[in-house]
Amino acid sequence: MSGDTVTTTPGFCIYIDTICQGPIPVWRDENGNPLIYQSVAEAQREIAEYLMERLHAFLAGDVEFEDAMTVEDYIVPVDVLPDGSVIDADGNHFGNNNS
Repeated sequence: MSGDTVTTTPGFCIYIDTICQGPIPVWRDENGNPLIYQSVAEAQREIAEYLMERLHAFLAGDVEFEDAMTVEDYIVPVDVLPDGSVIDADGNHFGNNNS
C-alpha cells in the first residue's frame, strides 16, 4: 500500500473533553461517524441552537440554571476521510467504531 494517497477534505467537528478519553467528537451521525460541519459558523450555530434548547428547558423548570448555561463544546478543524471518519491536528482518528 505504499504510495497510496488518501484524499481528505477539510471540515469541523464539535468536541468535548472527557476524563477517560480526552477530547472526542461529541455528536455523531446515523452511521456513528462524527458529525461534520463545512464551516466554523455552521458548527457555532449548532452549538447555539443546542444552548437555546437548554435555556428553554431551564425556563420550563426542567434543568438548573448552571446546567442550562454551561457550554463545554468547542470546535475543532479536522480532515475528513472518504469513509466519514476524521483525523484531528493531534493525529486522533475517530470513526464509527470509536466511542
